[in-house]
Amino acid sequence: VQLVESGGGLMQAGGSLRLSCLAPGSTITRSTMYWYRQAPGMQREMVASISNGGSTSYADSVKGRFTISRDIAKNMVYLQMNSLKPEDRGVYYCSTVENILDGYWGQGTQVTVSS
Repeated sequence: VQLVESGGGLMQAGGSLRLSCLAPGSTITRSTMYWYRQAPGMQREMVASISNGGSTSYADSVKGRFTISRDIAKNMVYLQMNSLKPEDRGVYYCSTVENILDGYWGQGTQVTVSS
């Protein structure tokens, strides 16, 4: 499934960014959607997920600061990131279970947080 991420950028610590993911067709109502991130030299890690039923889950490192949501009518998934920290930097990817199992990752969107 081809997903298109956007919304990354450079932000000072303590600031906010909202990432967007455009998914085709009925993907977000059929699949659990994930946000992953990969910092330089680090393994890719799961940040947040939202199930097809709307249940959400977060990595401990972002709980209380990040919020995943979706707009079914627009085929969009969002990641609202508040109180950003330098360790939140990295390339953020939107994905589905199918893409993860296939080892397919899109271009992602770069997030840089300055201290």
